[in-house]
Amino acid sequence: MEQNTSKRILIHACCGICSGYPISLLKEMGYEPVVYFCNPNLDTEEEYERRLEAQKVVCMYHWVDLIAEDYRHEEFLEEVKGLENEPERGRRCDVCIRMRLKMAAEKAKELGIKYFTTSLVISPHKNYAMITEIGKSLEDGVEYVAIDFKKKDGFLKTNKLSKDLGIYRQNYCGCEFSKSHLKNQEK
Repeated sequence: MEQNTSKRILIHACCGICSGYPISLLKEMGYEPVVYFCNPNLDTEEEYERRLEAQKVVCMYHWVDLIAEDYRHEEFLEEVKGLENEPERGRRCDVCIRMRLKMAAEKAKELGIKYFTTSLVISPHKNYAMITEIGKSLEDGVEYVAIDFKKKDGFLKTNKLSKDLGIYRQNYCGCEFSKSHLKNQEK
């Protein structure tokens, strides 16, 4: 018997914190989320592992499948070469988001999943319109589902869930450039 994959959706997850509420909302909307942890932008393998462990807890809580890519930071560094000194939320970030959403679109297509989305948009620091534009531009046999997860207190709900689950809570986006930007702000 062939599996019905019409309501499956691949959700690119940047971390456990950001994916908690989006997973539950997608389920409420009738989707069957499959979480895709693909974040070559993370500055160290230790950070990658900490976020992956948090993601595993969230996926177990929601009873959803998790697909995790290997840590390949050198691919991210190659993509953003020449953009290292861009300001936070600048062109480097656009390239990073495009890279990860492209990988998500390709993974969805490979798995025969018709839809994909991302938890990145739950952050008040991310540009929903820009991320949606990138996602829509990558539709090639798959459809990007644009949902502004921060609406209806989504950001508050996802933070509450992460606190309730006691998972690792990072304070920077992920790459060494965002970390140095944060340190500069603290001075």
